[in-house]
Order: sequence, then structure tokens, then C-alpha cells
Amino acid sequence: MSIANDFLTPEEEQEIVDTIAIAEKNTSGEIRVHIESHTEKPPLERAQEVFQLLEMHKTAARNGVLFYLGVSDKTFAIIGDEGIDKVVENDFWDSTKDAVISQFKEGQFKKGLVDGILKAGERLNTYFPYQDDDENELSNEISKN
Repeated sequence: MSIANDFLTPEEEQEIVDTIAIAEKNTSGEIRVHIESHTEKPPLERAQEVFQLLEMHKTAARNGVLFYLGVSDKTFAIIGDEGIDKVVENDFWDSTKDAVISQFKEGQFKKGLVDGILKAGERLNTYFPYQDDDENELSNEISKN
């Protein structure tokens, strides 16, 4: 097993997937989590690559959000697609990122992700409220590498 596969228990992973579904009920935004063992690249650069690999840029409103974790590198990034970047203030993700990182520093990785995902859903609701005809455009499953 890889470090990424062993990072969370199956129960913790399911709770995160369930949290993504809850958060997405508040917004048309799409949220994903990607966990990988190691990369040589800076976390934001790698997160942007993963965003493309997961085809998160193909949502209708370009409002996908990726929570990226590099386990052995102890790196973390949150990025949003261009639809989000066009309408939100410059520090839109800072409070979410800070909340997640404060939990990570305490070793509370699942709690940090759950809190961050719920916070992202709430914040996205302001700019991308849930619509009756919204479809779940991206998988809620955690991707790993």
C-alpha cells in the first residue's frame, strides 16, 4: 500500500465523500479531494496539474474546487476554476485554507478536510447557489496517486 492509500481509514474517506455531497447541496460548485504520496513540484503547481487530469475544468460553470494533499511532503493547496476566480475576492480561499491547516497541525486530517469542504460549500453558495436542475458533474470520490 502507498502512503496516500493509508493516509485515511476507509471510514474517514467515506465521511469525507459524504461531506462533499452535503456541501454540494448548497452550491452548484463541484468539490474534489486528491491525496498523493509525493511530488517534486510545488503544491499549487501540482494541484493545477491534478485539476486538469481529473478534468475538473469541464464543469459547465467552471466552478470546480480541488483540495490537494501531498502526504509525505506535508503540502496542501486549495484551487478553484476560472469561473470562481472571475467573481470572488482575492482572499476567497484564505480563511478556508487556514481552517484546514490549523486542524492538520493538530493531526486532525479528516476533521480539517470535512471542515474545509463544508466551509467551501458555504462560501461557494454566495456566488454559485444550488439550482433545481443542477447535476453532479464530478465524482465525489477521493482520488489518489
